[in-house]
Amino acid sequence: MIRLSTSDPAFDRDFTALVNARREVDADVARDVRTIVASVRDEGDAALAAFTKKFDKHDLNETGWRIEKSEWRAAYEALDPALREALDLAAARIAAYHEKQRPADSDTTDAAGVRLGARWNAIAAAGIYIPGGRAAYPSSVLMNAIPARVAGVERLAMVTPTPNGEVNPLVLAAAYVAKVDEVWRVGGAQAIAALAYGTGRIAAVDVITGPGNAWVAEAKRQLYGLVGIDMVAGPSEIVVVADGRNRPDWIAADLLSQAEHDPTSQSILFTDDADFARAVAAAVDEQIGELSTAKVARASWDANGAIIVTASLEEAIPLVDRLAPEHLELACDDPQALFDRVRHAGSVFLGRHTPEAIGDYVAGPNHVLPTGRRARFSSGLSVLDFMKRTSFLQLDPASLAAIGPAAVALAETEGLPAHAKSVALRLD
Repeated sequence: MIRLSTSDPAFDRDFTALVNARREVDADVARDVRTIVASVRDEGDAALAAFTKKFDKHDLNETGWRIEKSEWRAAYEALDPALREALDLAAARIAAYHEKQRPADSDTTDAAGVRLGARWNAIAAAGIYIPGGRAAYPSSVLMNAIPARVAGVERLAMVTPTPNGEVNPLVLAAAYVAKVDEVWRVGGAQAIAALAYGTGRIAAVDVITGPGNAWVAEAKRQLYGLVGIDMVAGPSEIVVVADGRNRPDWIAADLLSQAEHDPTSQSILFTDDADFARAVAAAVDEQIGELSTAKVARASWDANGAIIVTASLEEAIPLVDRLAPEHLELACDDPQALFDRVRHAGSVFLGRHTPEAIGDYVAGPNHVLPTGRRARFSSGLSVLDFMKRTSFLQLDPASLAAIGPAAVALAETEGLPAHAKSVALRLD
């Protein structure tokens, strides 16, 4: 774990190294992904079956390609009542939050008499990728599927790897709650290629969203343009800005909530209290030993964790902006004052009683967020990722006469005579 202080002479150098540190998987997966994508494009279902047998150790023709809706419903009904209620609460809150993101059409006439506007429509089909393997995340099903449903997407296909043919029932229950249309027992880069190109069994989609490993992320990157994607996500991140009036064990737990995701996750604390910094570090070490995810959390904290002591909490904010973190907690007496200064963060959690983990499940805002400093230029998943805007305009003779000559002049200046003529003929 890195310990820094803004009072150290070498702070700028050391902090710059922290900002620029590359935490993505080191293996060069691009060539392997190109091979997989090309195979699925050219061979379709046969390639999917071969890759599934190789990576997930089961035969799709025996275990079944598609998981039927009756299994989703059975998984939902078999849940412990308290867990079923929690899933329903999360779905309702996520839907309510995203309903407010629906954009309004516009249709106005300006002073020149030109009718101008924009109309929003949902994409026809979306695909969501839900990881298998290390853990199963029903919350990711809700966060990806519900915004698509709110947007009005007609077809929603879900793909998920099923090692040895097995799927987590919580994922199926979440698919039932989120009203997914199809669930396919395929994963990896091959599943992304199947959604992008389409195969004999799986129809192509227009947008693909959802988290995955390095191979999944690379497949999304390579196929962007053929389909839309949410983002190319990297390892999880949390930055906490906290004063010494917090409980150290609370803040330690917040830091570990991201460290336990993956050995490449990053957890950083900024504080203006050196004693509090030491107390949090001790609490982290104590709590790691109590976690079932201790091995992963320890690797993440030792390799990528950092505690940074600043002269004031305000001094931390420009440093936070340089990190542009996925998650930012402001645990202090007046979080709004600090939030007003923040420019770059995927999602911000205000106050001592707003842990980042609440946002992962039931608060409402989406937990699919930009990582790797991409919050400088991108936002979290929203309804808009499943919609597109079409502009329109309408002129009559009077409005064309008002603005047409300027168009003719610009077209002639650009050396495009047909452009100029198409307007000039109507002016005559």
